[in-house]
Amino acid sequence: MIPFVYIAFIVLTVISACVVLWSNNVLYAAFSLLLTFFGIAALYVLVGADFIAITQLLVYVGGILVLLLFGVMLTNQNGNKENGKNDIIGTNTNRFIGFAVALGLFSLLFYAFAKTNFIDIQSNLFESIESFSTTQNIGVLLMTDFVLPFEVSGVLLMATLIGAAYLSSKTKV
Repeated sequence: MIPFVYIAFIVLTVISACVVLWSNNVLYAAFSLLLTFFGIAALYVLVGADFIAITQLLVYVGGILVLLLFGVMLTNQNGNKENGKNDIIGTNTNRFIGFAVALGLFSLLFYAFAKTNFIDIQSNLFESIESFSTTQNIGVLLMTDFVLPFEVSGVLLMATLIGAAYLSSKTKV
């Protein structure tokens, strides 16, 4: 059952990513990006990387995609009245360059896949996944061995937020 679910999430992720690439409407592309992020998070869960899956949902879906949607919805739409849609694709040259880069990356990944020595992957693919929580191990390591870098990064992020709030305020103190 798990291989079918895995393949279904792969198909969902690839189709929604293709919609992001070929959509001429920014809002449709953003919602397709939402499906892509959810599909990737589901793939992370299926391979046993629960911490990365939760981070994917919190950071990308909860932060970046919401900012993108607010940016799209709050953007002035008056400059693009002649065709009635938000074009994110420029000229055909940009499409050609993007297609060439994608074809090069696909060729590189296909070459690496072809040269990889897979030993009995059909029977060992889903039996090798251990059912332990990586989140608990990461939490214990962050609060014991790596507490100083964790706290320093927290203070640095707080200083960055205070600086951004100060720079964006209209009244300077």
